[in-house]
Amino acid sequence: MGALVALGLALAVGAPANARGHRIRHVFIIVLENESYSTSFGPHSKAPYLSRTLTREGRLLRNYYAVGHESLDNYVAMVSGQGPNPFTQGDCPSYVNVVPGVVTVDGQASGFGCVYPRSVQTIANQLTAAHLSWRGYMETMPKPCDHPAPNGQPAPETAKMRYAPRHDPFVYFHSITDNVRYCDSHVINFKAMSSALKHVSTTPNFSFITPDVCDDGHDSPCPDGRPGGLVTADKFLRKWVPRIMASPAYRRDGLLVVLFDEAGANDTSSCCGEIDANSPSPGIGGPGGGRVGAVLLSPFIKAGSVDKTAYNHYSLLRSLEDIFGLSHLGYAASPNPGAFKGI
Repeated sequence: MGALVALGLALAVGAPANARGHRIRHVFIIVLENESYSTSFGPHSKAPYLSRTLTREGRLLRNYYAVGHESLDNYVAMVSGQGPNPFTQGDCPSYVNVVPGVVTVDGQASGFGCVYPRSVQTIANQLTAAHLSWRGYMETMPKPCDHPAPNGQPAPETAKMRYAPRHDPFVYFHSITDNVRYCDSHVINFKAMSSALKHVSTTPNFSFITPDVCDDGHDSPCPDGRPGGLVTADKFLRKWVPRIMASPAYRRDGLLVVLFDEAGANDTSSCCGEIDANSPSPGIGGPGGGRVGAVLLSPFIKAGSVDKTAYNHYSLLRSLEDIFGLSHLGYAASPNPGAFKGI
């Protein structure tokens, strides 16, 4: 894999920069589930490919934090900068609109609910407006843009259907789902990614990759008998990360981010003076979603480097917006904690 990074550096010479000076033009995000930093990256990690191989190949963000508990509030934050509210903290028990949904001066949709009004934008909307491409790749998604009916609940997960809408942030925004054709063509089954990776021209500028609830480490054991947890998540990474890094788009000007949505339930720590307009306790039992860590891989990143700066999911969004020359949404507009350094 080190050879791939070296080849990427060679191919990157002369790569065009965007309006804000970034050469990165293809970003891949893989989101895993529910592990604290000490478990995922510690000396006894059950994910050696993640904790050893990938940290040697890329940059380890040692102090990367989730913004809340449970899952959905973190996924929403990654793509929109919206903070947790009681409904997103509860993984959207009923697919209801955020009410009253008036956007405040800090870019937050006020009130409770989990489906955001059309006025609330995501990085997906921003990319489309900037004539850049994106896809949400959802493993075992039964049909494009799959989500519960209004006021309904998600379908139960089974051994064959392990797609969880709460791990798919795009289907919680009317700015995406109200245009059925648009949503159906952008929020799609993970299987489509293999062919997309074959050429630069077919690889989206932004790929948000959600493994199913077995491959992302959420379930342990899995309904189909696999061990689940970090063991199965590491196996998923071992299969797919090399394919992404071997793709022409990544080798030319790519960035891959591997992160976790939240830490274990007992870790409610936060960083960077995190605040939230709609929830007095984003971590339910504390101020945040805990320390999870993350790994960045890119031809433009020094292999084996470590960044000890404190970041969170709002930093991720701000960094992506900076890469693509976009304005900052919601809490990503806050200078604290700011964007990732050195990309």
